[in-house]
Amino acid sequence: MRVIGLAGWSGAGKTTLLAALIPWLKGRGLSVSTIKHAHHAFDVDKPGKDSHTHRQAGASQVLVASANRWALMTELRGAPEPGLTELLAHLDPVDLVIVEGFKRDPVPKIEIHRAANAKPWLHLDDPAIRAVAADIPPPGGLPHAALDDIPAVGRLILEHAAEWPFPAA
Repeated sequence: MRVIGLAGWSGAGKTTLLAALIPWLKGRGLSVSTIKHAHHAFDVDKPGKDSHTHRQAGASQVLVASANRWALMTELRGAPEPGLTELLAHLDPVDLVIVEGFKRDPVPKIEIHRAANAKPWLHLDDPAIRAVAADIPPPGGLPHAALDDIPAVGRLILEHAAEWPFPAA
């Protein structure tokens, strides 16, 4: 399994880019999974549903299954947020995992940058960033592609994704 991160400020277009990259990668015969970090209290469950009632009653985990999909929700209940390595271990093996967020983790990353955000470049301070996808040329000598050039960004992802588990530091 190979892993690559997409790092960028909110509004840079990470999710939009990822939605275009997944079909491009799958079209090349790769199986792809994603991990998305949320910075807020998110919920995939709905009040009034049995699974929500189970969680509210104090269940540590609730697994919901149907003929079309299954989902496992784990309540941390004050435990520390799991790290990227722990989350990767929960995934079924695939050819490529793309991580959106976790920009401070030492996973190889592609920086996603949009000039209109007026935010600083991340790669100048993050040695884990191996390439850039941006709407303007980036400073420095990293490989880069235009944000809207899906094949070029896809090639950067395939070139810079690393085998997981990562070697011990």
